[in-house]
Amino acid sequence: SSYEHKLNFKKSKEVCLSYIQDAMLQKQWKRAAEFLTFYIESLEKDFSREYMGPSEMIWRIGTEILCHHSHSSMKEFNSFIEQMKTLGVKRYLKVCLEHAFHLLCNGLIDEAYQNLSLAESWRFGEQTAIRDKEMKLIQAYRGLLDYYSWSKQKTILLEHGQDGFEDLSVEQEMHSCFRKAAVNLKEIIKIPGVWDLFVKCYVDVRACFTDIFLLSRQVLNEYAYNSKFPANPNAHVYLYQFLKRHGESKKSLISALKILHDIVPSHELMIDFNIMLQKSKKRKKRRLGLEVIFAALDYAGWKENVKAWSCLARQVKQIVISEKHLDWIKQEWNSRKDWWPAFHFSHYLAKSNWKENESLSYEKALVAGILLGKDCKYFKYVSHQGCKAQVKRFRILKKFVNKHNPVYLRISG
Repeated sequence: SSYEHKLNFKKSKEVCLSYIQDAMLQKQWKRAAEFLTFYIESLEKDFSREYMGPSEMIWRIGTEILCHHSHSSMKEFNSFIEQMKTLGVKRYLKVCLEHAFHLLCNGLIDEAYQNLSLAESWRFGEQTAIRDKEMKLIQAYRGLLDYYSWSKQKTILLEHGQDGFEDLSVEQEMHSCFRKAAVNLKEIIKIPGVWDLFVKCYVDVRACFTDIFLLSRQVLNEYAYNSKFPANPNAHVYLYQFLKRHGESKKSLISALKILHDIVPSHELMIDFNIMLQKSKKRKKRRLGLEVIFAALDYAGWKENVKAWSCLARQVKQIVISEKHLDWIKQEWNSRKDWWPAFHFSHYLAKSNWKENESLSYEKALVAGILLGKDCKYFKYVSHQGCKAQVKRFRILKKFVNKHNPVYLRISG
């Protein structure tokens, strides 16, 4: 019956798709291509009136297979992708963008630029909000390629100097690329989203003008602080790096890194943040500095970071000597005393750190001695090895911890 035919046909297509998926997961690209061919042929024989909407599925699967198939050529890929562009106008711009990415990955920059230019001139039906965003994305990537050309020509001019070119065509072409890049990149970063590469290139392009600082700062501030944009650690990193390059005040630098700390407390810039806060005359900022370095060392990636342990050791030592703000250490230690000893200060780690990095073991031993007292396994092993090796600073370390052991009792409660 007609119903049974439709049912069997639907099942056979589902089975075929599962075979394709299995082949792709096992990287059997030839097998996947054969099944995809069967799948497409079966669709051509489908006389049912029910719309199955397979074009995007074929595009996605076919592109993946052609990208990995050992006998695939650029000519075949281009032919396939051009066919995909005509299958569905709703995804035309998406297919064009993916085509440009593939061309770029194969070093065909001019071809990618031409592809994006053709996509930009494409018009069909009514302009929707989704299509408008896709078009802006097309323009933005074309802007990136204009930026690439501008940057390349700028480098040539700097290497050879103005006298190296009798013809002004190179300089004129460079200015044309600059103008197009600036316009297209500016448009995309107005839309809420994560546009790291576009923002960096736009700021670099604007460096040719005298208004670089004010305009670039405005762009980076908008990118970092606009609530419509998603939380993005890189936005605050770019702003911090820009402000630092231009010698901005520590207040501005601290403000940028404070938000970065709230988003990613394990970011590598937390060392810079801690150092700035330690140097501050304000008690509140020095307190924050201790919180920042403790939080960073909560992460496994920081376990052997000598600079981080040095920052913590220095601040803890200053507090212990002055006997002021011991409550700061106590507050940070209370939430960590149940797991930091095994995480950072085990006997195994003491042996391993001493063997691999003497400076690391010294900084950690100082912190361990203060937080866990002179009987701490880590401190005892490292100080013993240091004294045994007749290293002067380890003898001083041992005396310091023994002298201030009562601090451990106050911290531990």
